[in-house]
Amino acid sequence: MKVRALLLVCGAIALTACGDSGYDGQILGTLERDRLELIAESNEPIVEIAVREGDAVRAGATLMRQELGSMQARLDQAVAARTVAEHRLAELVKGPRAQEITEARAALEAARSALETETAEYQRAQDLVERKLVSQSTLDQARARRDSAAGTNKQATARLNLLLEGTRIEEVDQAEAALKQAQAALVELQTSAARYVVKAPRAGRVEAIPYKLGERPTAGMPLIVMLADGTPYARVYVPEPLRTRFLPGTHTRVRVDGRDGDLTGVVRFISAEAAFTPYYALTQEARSRLSYLAEIDLDERAAATVPTGMPVQVELADSGK
Repeated sequence: MKVRALLLVCGAIALTACGDSGYDGQILGTLERDRLELIAESNEPIVEIAVREGDAVRAGATLMRQELGSMQARLDQAVAARTVAEHRLAELVKGPRAQEITEARAALEAARSALETETAEYQRAQDLVERKLVSQSTLDQARARRDSAAGTNKQATARLNLLLEGTRIEEVDQAEAALKQAQAALVELQTSAARYVVKAPRAGRVEAIPYKLGERPTAGMPLIVMLADGTPYARVYVPEPLRTRFLPGTHTRVRVDGRDGDLTGVVRFISAEAAFTPYYALTQEARSRLSYLAEIDLDERAAATVPTGMPVQVELADSGK
């Protein structure tokens, strides 16, 4: 790539060095395709490389796979949390079981019976105290047992009423929110885990595979470099004398070495800033050496077979050549 850029620089300077009077209207450049860099999600080791450099691949094809490592444990934990949230919500929606209500009724009956017994014992103790047959402490103990039985009776009554009323809507809402939260956390982890499998985003050809099987790539570094399929485009540097004529939408003719006939193209982009020469060079001679990066879409189907990096010559479609 550095050599290609150097050739472009030298060609652009050579074309503009002779000024307006000697310039022949042709511009040098190269044919390019969209270059895709598929980066590493983590530094886990590479466990599978399904392609080789130069292979043609279709969109969605698996190119490389990294080990999940600690991501697998996080996925398992998220799945378990979602399961717990699902069961909790189902339990609240269904409400209490019949067995629980039966148990609560039995507990209430036992509490009522105990309260009646302790109340009767308290009354007997009170009568004996009045007759001075037992001490006051005996009455106090009987009162304490009666009050405790009354509290147990209230607790059993409240529990039965709670079960009979069923689950509150607020509890169901909270359980639904907890389930959504668990599901969202799982989806987030699944999305991250899916990136450990590198797939081709577009049809194209594998240009480079920087890492080998078993290596641990640096997170964020390219694992696969692809050149996308489709019609290439010409990347050229437009000299300053022709800058005003090269506007987006301008039609051009593109000549490729070793190919009969010209390809037609349309300028899709041209830089607003000059390259190679400082912007403060304002003399006429210096201005003629300014160059502007431009990209030209080729609308010929035949251009799809032209190899990437081929040198090209570009001229305006209305230049008369």
